Amino acid sequence: MKVTTVLILCLMLKLAAPAVVAQEILTVAVFDFESKDEAVKDLGAKVATLVNANLSAEPNMITVERAELEKVMGEQELGLSGTVNTDTAAKVGKLTGAKVLVTGRVFKADKDLLVVAKIIGTETSRVYGEVVQGGPNVSLSDLSAQMAKKIGHVVTEKGSTLVAKVETSQERIEKIKKALKDKTLPALSIRISERHFNGPTIDPAAETEFGKIAGECGFRLADAKSDAKPEVEIAGEALSQFGMRKGNLISCKARVEIKVREKYTGNLLFVDRQTSVAVDLTEQIAAKTALQNAAAELAERILPKLGK
Repeated sequence: MKVTTVLILCLMLKLAAPAVVAQEILTVAVFDFESKDEAVKDLGAKVATLVNANLSAEPNMITVERAELEKVMGEQELGLSGTVNTDTAAKVGKLTGAKVLVTGRVFKADKDLLVVAKIIGTETSRVYGEVVQGGPNVSLSDLSAQMAKKIGHVVTEKGSTLVAKVETSQERIEKIKKALKDKTLPALSIRISERHFNGPTIDPAAETEFGKIAGECGFRLADAKSDAKPEVEIAGEALSQFGMRKGNLISCKARVEIKVREKYTGNLLFVDRQTSVAVDLTEQIAAKTALQNAAAELAERILPKLGK
């Protein structure tokens, strides 16, 4: 067979092969399972820890560290157990960067030990339930491993219903433009300082993304070198940090906080914040992407309010 024929056949086989679609890496937060009954007292936290440990081995998931989750919930005066439902899921998701929350209950029925889990999408409020049970001699670690496997299956197979449809940059801009239609737009100054790993960042991603979106939506941008004088000042701080490494992938978490003021009166118009998590092959790009995503979500909420 001629070399040319072989090459053509190889090309045809390559084109005929199904495309491999990279699966989205989802961030999952596991809360303590409720265990109020005397017979299972204190088992809820143990089950959550074991489920969290098992889920951390799943290739398409990144789990929120228990210490970090406890800190965030402590700041909101919420415990790790019994606080998560569809009403609070969105808020918890914004605070932790988690796309999926897991909580549940441990109890005994006759002689069997049962673990019931709720898997909640923070963006869609979609809820799935899973149950595992075992006899009197069942190992808690075995039950937790079984539950983690079921949770992993739900997140893998039903992830598209747990996570909202990803909005493209152009779709976001068109939505903001529609909200600002026929309104007068003030000139803006945008200053968002940024740090990663306790070191300054020369090219701040959050400020760049916020300014890019504002400019494309019709706002005039002003800085120290501009002739235009800002009417509204947007200032804030952004922080990114290493999350974890899983194989070749690295996750970083970012948090952006901003204040919006009228330049001449000094009146505080809005205060907002956003947390985001991103995954990439390099730490620098993962951190930049997380900051960019957080800034884009803030811009979508803040910019439509500035038109008059």
